[in-house]
Amino acid sequence: MDINFFKKIRILDGGMGQELLARGLPSNSTLWSANAILNEEYHPLVLSAHIDFIKAGAEIIVTNTFATRQKRLNDNNIGDKFNYLNKKAGEIALSAKKKFPHVFVAGGLPPQNLTYEPDERDEDKITENFKDQARILNAYADFFYFDVLSSIKEFKCGISAIKEFKKPYLVGIHISDSTKLPSGEKISEIKSILDDNLLGVMLSCVSPENYEINLDELKKLNVPFGFKLNGFITTKPKDGYTANYLKTKGNPNRFLGKRKDLTPNKIFEIAKKFKEAGATIIGGCCETGPAHIKEMAKLK
Repeated sequence: MDINFFKKIRILDGGMGQELLARGLPSNSTLWSANAILNEEYHPLVLSAHIDFIKAGAEIIVTNTFATRQKRLNDNNIGDKFNYLNKKAGEIALSAKKKFPHVFVAGGLPPQNLTYEPDERDEDKITENFKDQARILNAYADFFYFDVLSSIKEFKCGISAIKEFKKPYLVGIHISDSTKLPSGEKISEIKSILDDNLLGVMLSCVSPENYEINLDELKKLNVPFGFKLNGFITTKPKDGYTANYLKTKGNPNRFLGKRKDLTPNKIFEIAKKFKEAGATIIGGCCETGPAHIKEMAKLK
């Protein structure tokens, strides 16, 4: 894959997990989007979501692997399904690519412990977890995407874990609010761990407002940059994400909220503004569907 791919405007897909729930995927404890891979009857739902994002204009689809990390599966007593679930998610994404050969598949590597919270475990363990998931996805991915990580340490471990696969990677930094990662680090601190396999740096699963206040910091990295914007009211709820998720065991928007103002037309206006500010990596995250991506794709 051309390392300069994201120096031009590129359109990514939207938020698969929330899109699957919106399409009728039932909640199953804390499995979230992984339930669509666990139950074969929902495999067509995953494929159709990939395809609808592509038809809307997405040039890149991310494997449905955000919730197929070992931690989430072990918590639900199905750790033995790890290989199958990641392999099947890769196969479904590849099936979509075969129908639309111009599309690239990003192997989604999520935080290997908790969501929106830094991983405090030893680096060796984090690296091992990333490598186990990347090893499976490698057969299906054109590049790897570090999806919504919350600390520089996690990115360092992830980059180390994929070196053996000799594929480029896209960085997706999460910031819940203000100008620092959940770990307390600044965006600029990531520069020290990036290497020549970097495709670009995004802020992922962030609000438009939060993206805007971090725009100058992103520009200073001097690499292709952009966003996957979410439609949640917050990603930093009272008592924390994990505690709330364990209580609800279902749809995250029950405690994160869903914004009503971010219509497809509004998302177009926001994305246009950010494109004019230099963003070339354009896409959506949770609560952004094909209709949002269709509007973003007009910026090509």
